[in-house]
Amino acid sequence: MRSVAIETLGCKLNQADSLELAQEFKSAGFNMVDAGSKCDVYVINTCTVTHVADRKGRQAVRAARRKHPKSTIVVTGCYVERDKTSIEALSEVDIVLGNTRKPDIVIEVLKRFDGSEVPNNEYDDYEMPDISNRSRAMLKIQEGCDQLCSYCIVPKVRGREKSVPSGVLVNSVNRLVGDGYMEVVLTGTQLGSYGFDLDSTSLASMITDILNKTSVARLRISSLQPQELSEELLELWQDKRLCPHFHIPLQSGSDSILARMRRRYDSSQFMKSVDDVRKNVEGASVTTDLIVGFPGESKQDHLDTKRICEAVGFADLHVFRFSSRPGTIAFHMDDDVRDPTKAYRSNELIDIGRQSFSKFRRSLDGNVANVLWEAEAKDRSNSDRFFGLTENYIRVSSEKYRSEMPIEEVTLVFNANDPYGPMQCLG
Repeated sequence: MRSVAIETLGCKLNQADSLELAQEFKSAGFNMVDAGSKCDVYVINTCTVTHVADRKGRQAVRAARRKHPKSTIVVTGCYVERDKTSIEALSEVDIVLGNTRKPDIVIEVLKRFDGSEVPNNEYDDYEMPDISNRSRAMLKIQEGCDQLCSYCIVPKVRGREKSVPSGVLVNSVNRLVGDGYMEVVLTGTQLGSYGFDLDSTSLASMITDILNKTSVARLRISSLQPQELSEELLELWQDKRLCPHFHIPLQSGSDSILARMRRRYDSSQFMKSVDDVRKNVEGASVTTDLIVGFPGESKQDHLDTKRICEAVGFADLHVFRFSSRPGTIAFHMDDDVRDPTKAYRSNELIDIGRQSFSKFRRSLDGNVANVLWEAEAKDRSNSDRFFGLTENYIRVSSEKYRSEMPIEEVTLVFNANDPYGPMQCLG
């Protein structure tokens, strides 16, 4: 049996795409193997959100060819969609197909071997991969974005918004539950827009369908915009199967920068959304994304961002230095924030994030939480150390063997000797 490995770079949507691709390969008779194993086909699913992501994509291609000199190397994903010519110029690559041609990858691979073809998978025949020994699965509910933020390349590489029908998603979740998955993460490019292209469907109604028609133990929503957190939506978290973790991108605490970014909220709306979450969802954690050094960002703009970060006390934050992307509105703006300034501001925000990260977890010391243990997550330096996630996305470690109890009630213990590492547990 031929074998295939898939390496995924970037976001949770790419992870969901890779799971779909794995199912297509399995249906065509391939055996799925880890990226480090010997394989006949090696697929790299790329990201292009920043220049750094592009560089990691090229590095992954070269590393794959060194490790798998006789394998067929396939490159797909957002980097290919944005700049296919650059990927095709890499001598290490055999097949290059962008996002719009992901359904053709298996066909093109089979043609290289024996000329075989397999049918395309449309949403009506949509199946999630049956990959055992995993605890969490990413499920794509929509892709594409029509919002056109000035810095973002995603609309160019993912296209217009398109939703997966609710009934198809319910069937997919039921299959995942049957395959042993305990948590399903709903992911996409713009989750709040889900259902706009379907009749009488919204994100809230689709989530309700999944909760009512499946027995999934946990359902997690990957990301929501501040203006999308309506009272109707937040009421759904009365069902304890919905994980109380909200990733709400801030990007900047400056209203003038948010306007230049073409974001659809201001700082006061953002703060209200956080307040609404914490009032309506007990024990909720809030995480965010930030962009530093956006064109025109002044010292005061940066101070506004710091002020909001300190006021909110995020459970975690991800900081990105502005990276000008061809094909975006911001590409034509004067990138006038010098690299050393970007680095300094980035480090300041990262430090604020580390402190709030530690403070939030310290506040959980002694709390009882349900941990979903990750069957494959082991510390390579200590094979007896296992990891898991709480409902509100706190990483927990244990030295006890946990595979027989995938979800376990434990008492959380803050480790003062490792304030930025995983929490420990009793039980």
